[in-house]
Amino acid sequence: MDSTLLVAIGAAIAVLTGIGAGLGISLATGKAADAIARQPEADGKIRTTLLIGCALAEATAIYGFVIALLIVLLLK
Repeated sequence: MDSTLLVAIGAAIAVLTGIGAGLGISLATGKAADAIARQPEADGKIRTTLLIGCALAEATAIYGFVIALLIVLLLK
């Protein structure tokens, strides 16, 4: 196979981490909204936990994007 094609495939696979992060964040947000609706007095604790979880999930997407950029820029 051509090395350019392999670089493109590798970058595409690395960027797929964004899909997982998006699904995880959307699921967590929905569950947090449901939890706040059931227990409004726990709003602060739920929001804090949600923000930490979303930040960690988003970090994995950013890592995947950075890896994809490195693959494209360094291996072309």
